[in-house]
This record gives sequence, structure tokens and C-alpha cells, in this order.
Amino acid sequence: MSEVNMVKAKETYATLCKMLDNRDWHYDKMEDDLVIKSGIKGDDFPIEFIMRVNARNEVVSFISWMPFNVDESKRIDIALAICAANYGLVDGSFDYDLSDGSILFRLTSSYKNTVLSEDLLEYMLMVSATTVDEYNDKFFMISKGMMTIQQFLEAEQNS
Repeated sequence: MSEVNMVKAKETYATLCKMLDNRDWHYDKMEDDLVIKSGIKGDDFPIEFIMRVNARNEVVSFISWMPFNVDESKRIDIALAICAANYGLVDGSFDYDLSDGSILFRLTSSYKNTVLSEDLLEYMLMVSATTVDEYNDKFFMISKGMMTIQQFLEAEQNS
């Protein structure tokens, strides 16, 4: 990893921390890894997340795991729901591990040849949290048999 990339990565990390500090956000710093860990109170589930500056790829990532794994009997239904949800998203996407039923949401922004502003980093955080909050309860209800995939798809078409 070149020194230039680390300098830019540390500057980007400092901007991320400054954005959070300026908004009185509570978070844990893992400076050696260029990671912050925090959370937001969602409508249904708490939304825990990390934001990471990846010096090698020159990106900032928001990542939030769903606080549940999908039962094996509902994994195909969730795969269909995630495909439908991702199709309508403007930014970010849900990643799904069919082998263990884990779901995460990821949004990234590159800082290659540019400087990310506090406003963009706040946008990443807020859009991501809103998206996770919009879908986490629906994915949970499908995984527990409280909502069918057909009901989910109809709701997606009408939104």
C-alpha cells in the first residue's frame, strides 16, 4: 500500500469523524483500522453499523448487518425479496449469504481523485440507515412466515 493512499485514507477518515463530531454523534473509533462503529434507533430494530475507509480500494463503506439470520426454509423467499428490493434502490444494496441466511446492507463511495465532503458522508449514513429501517422488518417478517413473498412483492410494486 503506498504512502499516498494512506495519507488520503487518513484524511478521509478524519473527515468522517469530523462529520460525526459536528453532529454530536456517539460512535466508537478504531483508528488503526480506519473504522467507526455506531448505531441508530430504528422503527423496529436497532440499526448497528460500521463505516470503514478502505485505503487499498480508496472507498468509504457503510455496512449494517441485519440482527437476525433467515431460517433455512425461507431462504429462497428472502433471496427473491432482496432481488426485488435491490432493483428499486438508488444507492447501496443488500447482500445475502444463502449458506447461513445472513443479510447486510452496503453503500460505498470512492474518494479516488476526489475529496469526500462531510455532507456526502452524512448522506451515506442517513440514506443507508433509512434503507435498512425500511426493509429490516419486512425481511424479518418474511423469514418468520408473518409475510409472504407475494405480499412483499405487491407492496414493492405499489411503492
